[in-house]
Amino acid sequence: MNHNKALRVGVGGPVGSGKTALLELLCKFLRDKYSIAVVTNDIYTQEDAQILTRAEALSEDRIVGVETGGCPHTAIREDASMNLAAVQELQDRFPELEIVFIESGGDNLSATFSPELADLMIYVIDVAEGEKIPRKGGPGITRSDLLIINKIDLAPYVGASLEVMENDTQKMRHGRPYVLSNLKEGVGVETIVRFIEDAGML
Repeated sequence: MNHNKALRVGVGGPVGSGKTALLELLCKFLRDKYSIAVVTNDIYTQEDAQILTRAEALSEDRIVGVETGGCPHTAIREDASMNLAAVQELQDRFPELEIVFIESGGDNLSATFSPELADLMIYVIDVAEGEKIPRKGGPGITRSDLLIINKIDLAPYVGASLEVMENDTQKMRHGRPYVLSNLKEGVGVETIVRFIEDAGML
């Protein structure tokens, strides 16, 4: 791996889909093996950064919260300067840095990361949003490097068919990988970790 530049992994998805829960698990799984840092994006607060700090996912100096103001999509796509500056700040602080996770603010299905900002993009949706979400498409569903369908344990309670969601996902993603997960119980996390290591050539 190129040690001058950390692998940058963008994590996007709607509010409440499980992005922060995913980051907490990934940090705890990977922190003993790699030098890791996280950049979180919130519109007016640094709540996600504080959640990760309280969960002791990483030491506080490895987590930077960016307050995007206005539209959070712009901060990861059209004008990624605040996020690029946060990544640079972390790389200056930890020259040995190997992975930086960048969590977008809660966004819609059209949000994508600028290629300048993220080497890999993971998109998280959840079953509670309804089984129709995969077929609605949008770049997060169709073009992310990995799609995570989270909260599969809720399917029976919200009347969602995982079979329908899987079929629609396969149609929309044309062979791109996806994972069914229940992050609360750690289901699917090892597959996600393996994907990051393989696709990121770690």
